[in-house]
Amino acid sequence: MTATATTSTTGGFTEDAFHRFMKGRDEPSWLVERRREAFARFQAFSWPGARDEEWRRTDIRALKLDAFAPPAAEAPAASAASAFDDLWGSLSSHYATGMLHVDGPAVREPDPARLGGAVFVDLARAAKDHPEILDRYLLTQAVTANDDIFAALHAAFWSGGSLLYVPRGVKLEAPLFNLVGLTRPGGVDLNHTLVVLEDGAEATLVRETAGRRGDEPGAAFHAGALEVFVGQGARLTLVNIQNWDDATWHFSRERAIVGRDASIQWTVGGLGSRLAKVNQEVVLAGPGANAQVNGVMFTTGRQHLAYFTRQDHAAHHTTSDLLYKGGLKDRSRVVWKGMIRVEKDAQRTDAYQKNDNLVLSESARADSIPGLEIEANDVRCTHGATAGRVDEDMIFYAEARGIPLEVAVRLIVEGFFADVYDRITLEPVRETLRQAVALRVISH
Repeated sequence: MTATATTSTTGGFTEDAFHRFMKGRDEPSWLVERRREAFARFQAFSWPGARDEEWRRTDIRALKLDAFAPPAAEAPAASAASAFDDLWGSLSSHYATGMLHVDGPAVREPDPARLGGAVFVDLARAAKDHPEILDRYLLTQAVTANDDIFAALHAAFWSGGSLLYVPRGVKLEAPLFNLVGLTRPGGVDLNHTLVVLEDGAEATLVRETAGRRGDEPGAAFHAGALEVFVGQGARLTLVNIQNWDDATWHFSRERAIVGRDASIQWTVGGLGSRLAKVNQEVVLAGPGANAQVNGVMFTTGRQHLAYFTRQDHAAHHTTSDLLYKGGLKDRSRVVWKGMIRVEKDAQRTDAYQKNDNLVLSESARADSIPGLEIEANDVRCTHGATAGRVDEDMIFYAEARGIPLEVAVRLIVEGFFADVYDRITLEPVRETLRQAVALRVISH
């Protein structure tokens, strides 16, 4: 997709908008040049359409990009930040310390005394205080401007975000968190998260996005990225919960590169947004690397969630285990497309992927497309996908014992998601996802 973009492609992210965005930014020259290259790539992309395999099940014709503009640099009003006080308080009660971004800028910073030797800072500050880390990792290896039009837009205009850097051998005992909120009508969030664990390091990071709920929330736009580097023998537990309001367009590129004898447990929650298109990839780059990926999705109304996952085995003796589960109500739709890729040198790979969907209405639709690409000859790779409705016999059994229909359905949904909940090692995360799904079961 390299055709010259039309005005409708760039919309509010025009060349003039880019120059205004860059004016006055105090960034190192290499970062400025990286942004300029990304903007040129953004202009060169054509708008995704139904003829593109990546997009033919996800219709974004209703997205008018010219209705949005690059986010302002100034901090939001105190009243906007206070909209997330309850959620901030809940997260603070479970985790060591955290960071809050609202409408782009950071409005609350972590407590340095509780970081245990790690660096956890706003990305704009990291560009000044830790340029060597950003120069090496930021938008160079995991996510790049060449991935698609939204990745290019993000690489040019990213604003807000966090760096978690854990030095060699440092092991963080308590989890950290990052809350990203969006409140402004017509709001734009281009948050970027960069996680780097050096050899032998250990850490847990919980990241959650949230939009201000209202009777009629204004349309909003998010184009983000999550880059993860797990060094040799390092251990990372990563949670990423997307819980925007139902008027937000959500696009995200997420990729983890896992080194020799390192491991990642990566849990994804897909709950909010009007439409979400997420590419989540994990690369087992070193021998002995291991990845467990857990996904919980639940849609209502006319929501559309499209999650494309990839387990890329690039080295021998690597393992991956992916389990995604989705629940659907009303006229919503979930698209999951998974791929296990085994390179020719990745002998003794052990990979598994499964996607199950529980359809709770006649009008909801689930598309599951598992895939394998295997070039090695000594591997064990399996995959599967299911979609089905609530068992009427189970409903009858419950009602015959005096359990109301609504309660029976909620119990069945809880049981459906139980095995993926059981894989999640953080109890607050399990409870957050459990409660979010339960609320959606009884809504609408």
